[in-house]
Amino acid sequence: MEAIIKRVIKENQELQGTRAPPPWTPDQPHPQSFYTYDKAKQVWQAAQCKSPQEARGPSGINRLALFSWNIDFMLPYAKERMDAGLAYLDGLTSKLPPTTAAVIYLQECKDGDLRTIGEAAWVREKFNITDIDGSNWAGSYGTTTLVDRRLDVTACFRVHYAKTIMERDAFFVDVALGNDADGKPKTIRLCNSHLESLAYEPPCRPPQMKLIASFMKAEGVDGALAAGDFNAIQPFDRHLHSDNGLKDAYLELGGAEDSDDGYTWGQQAATSLRERFGCSRMDKVYFTGCVKLHRFERFGADVQLSDPAQREHILDLGFEKPWITDHMGVMAEVEIE
Repeated sequence: MEAIIKRVIKENQELQGTRAPPPWTPDQPHPQSFYTYDKAKQVWQAAQCKSPQEARGPSGINRLALFSWNIDFMLPYAKERMDAGLAYLDGLTSKLPPTTAAVIYLQECKDGDLRTIGEAAWVREKFNITDIDGSNWAGSYGTTTLVDRRLDVTACFRVHYAKTIMERDAFFVDVALGNDADGKPKTIRLCNSHLESLAYEPPCRPPQMKLIASFMKAEGVDGALAAGDFNAIQPFDRHLHSDNGLKDAYLELGGAEDSDDGYTWGQQAATSLRERFGCSRMDKVYFTGCVKLHRFERFGADVQLSDPAQREHILDLGFEKPWITDHMGVMAEVEIE
């Protein structure tokens, strides 16, 4: 497994030296398209964001279920692992009542993963997607978001961090959901981010989360949820939410730090890595504004590859089981007040 990590780092370094200057300015919003599937043409077509004035909150929908999952990009069998993860997510989202809209955040995607996502029949039927290729990422992998087709999208943009070594960004999608006293839909801002990994000095995660919080609390935003692999491995990570006036969904519902029921990384990591680093609560959901938290759960435990040869290969890499990823996902269900 360590050999794979070294190879990926080398590939990313080589890629950095070949890319043209990016079209975005660090720490500033860079708009991008999102896509809806055209059944007649059998193609994902770029869609236009609606203005807040023309957007409508969908009738009968008063809750949002947010699923966030980092599906490891370094392991082999990327398509088979993503297919298994998508099938699992299909099962979870299919159980939601019609009054609850679903949004899915994924981290550590590569171009091939985006093609796999776009090929899934249930995704084409139920969701809009934000990426059909990696052109909006600064590196060779990145984040992508799936948005319930019933929700009007009023903004879609990335903010590439100025303070990053690993070319990370905060990815925002605004949707219209719920209504205010005048009957106008509320703007709910959704942020998907893979915060900086490892323990660099000076640390990158505090300024990254400060930037996220500033966009979550921006004028015209009624409520916001940020989630993803927050790489919470140092003491300061425990209070990044409160430092920025945000709430941590796991803690709000009675969860405690250093608890087995909160850990999202380590249980399914390679054995040598788990023995060296232990388990941690890397993946989180933060929120603010007009959202009432009803439920928080982990998901994705023990999802495995099914092909015998592929299973054996993953075991040979030092894993106890042929898991599709080293992370468990997190889910938060909220009501728009």
